[in-house]
Amino acid sequence: MLAAVVLVVVAAAVGAGVVTGGRGAAPQSGAPPQDRPGPVLLVPGYGGSQAALERLAARIRQETGREADVLTLAGDGTGDLLAQAGVLADAVEQAYERGAPSVDVIGYSAGGVVTRLWVARDGGAHQARRVVTLGAPLHGTGLAAAGGVLVPGACPTACRQLTPGSALLRELDQQPLPPGLPWLSVWTERDEVVTPPDSARLPGALNVPLQQACPADAAAHGDLPTDPEAVALVLQALGTAPLAAPARCAAFSS
Repeated sequence: MLAAVVLVVVAAAVGAGVVTGGRGAAPQSGAPPQDRPGPVLLVPGYGGSQAALERLAARIRQETGREADVLTLAGDGTGDLLAQAGVLADAVEQAYERGAPSVDVIGYSAGGVVTRLWVARDGGAHQARRVVTLGAPLHGTGLAAAGGVLVPGACPTACRQLTPGSALLRELDQQPLPPGLPWLSVWTERDEVVTPPDSARLPGALNVPLQQACPADAAAHGDLPTDPEAVALVLQALGTAPLAAPARCAAFSS
């Protein structure tokens, strides 16, 4: 009799979605289905400014009909990147709790490093359907190193972590991307913030400098979230087809 009561209670709990690991729980193994796109989370760069990414999010909502939200980073966006990765992890958990079938993440600038940390340390390897990074200093930027030298004491935690060769970046360099995770890394060769620009290159990802297909594209670092070519690449990457490098300017392809 007791066993029957337990079975009824468990069945009711499963139906209500309250059993750990049931519907609504963020996956802890495997990978989300590629054919079921869910919401898109956009991670701002150093300093946490949301303006440019809000424009990209609006375009995603308009073109795909999907939810697209820009995260608000902890503090002023210049603190510990590990804490910023925690903000992303919480947002992903909440999306799955609301019933999302999958989650895509776009990381702009330092937000790409935050996304990389989330994938490596906070469950993103099993929770991300697709990842797109824009102008991400995945191996650091000389600008952070120069800032720390020229103005001692004016390089906050995130700035120090983005210095080439930092302990955090060395740790990430030793962790390969999860097999099967589609990751598009886009950057501009005219980047004046991430130096060298191909610090955005990530082994295992599809690496695409804008000028590869559009040599005349003059986008600078701050233009990446709104540059027509970059936006077209992002929209393509958020679909269900396998990631592929563009043969020509995606913004003008038919």
